[in-house]
Amino acid sequence: MLWQIVRSLLWTDPLIFAATILMASLALAASLVDGTGRLQHRIARRWARMILGISRVKVTVRGRENLQPGATYVFCSNHLSLIDTPLVFGYLDWEFRILARKGLFQVPFLGWHLRRAGHLPVARDDVRAAARNIVEAARHVAAGVSIMVFPEGARSPDGRVGDFKAGATFIAIKAGVPVVPVAILGTQQVHRMGSPVVRPGSVELRIGVPTPTAGVPTGGAERLLGSVRNQILYLVENK
Repeated sequence: MLWQIVRSLLWTDPLIFAATILMASLALAASLVDGTGRLQHRIARRWARMILGISRVKVTVRGRENLQPGATYVFCSNHLSLIDTPLVFGYLDWEFRILARKGLFQVPFLGWHLRRAGHLPVARDDVRAAARNIVEAARHVAAGVSIMVFPEGARSPDGRVGDFKAGATFIAIKAGVPVVPVAILGTQQVHRMGSPVVRPGSVELRIGVPTPTAGVPTGGAERLLGSVRNQILYLVENK
């Protein structure tokens, strides 16, 4: 235990920081020649795998066969840890953008990268602004841009799947694309909320069967949300 803490503080954490600065700088440079965000996504994918490799995290992915090549999706996942982000970027074999808290876009360097890479902000504490953000995200998805959403809105403090906010399913219905339930397992053991320590471990990414939204009215977003949450619970609980 003590060795893991020392190793993380003196080796793993500095390497993660250095890799993040390096790859974020490359992504910013790439944004000057590629306005689509595709090159930035490929760089983010390499960054993510570097982070998990440095952290000695073994990844298992199940359910890739559920996705149809070339399709546009709204991916919905539970949220356990900061490690969730490199996990989905590195091992969800799909080009997507994330729907992220608006405050992150105001952070120097990080915010520049998020905006130039085409990721989408949402103002969670301002209902009217959040509604506008959700409508704008639906336009992007309708244009063929898949997105990843953590509908709990924050990391789970105890590992259990919390309540979901309906924005993700509203976006999917408005854009007419399927919702894909995604379950993340094990990342909370690799990095716990509030801890500076990153531990080696095994994590798993489980991709469920897409749920169609064709013909579903926007008023059915809450019901669809409940169905997606139940699917994620099933993926989490069934080995």
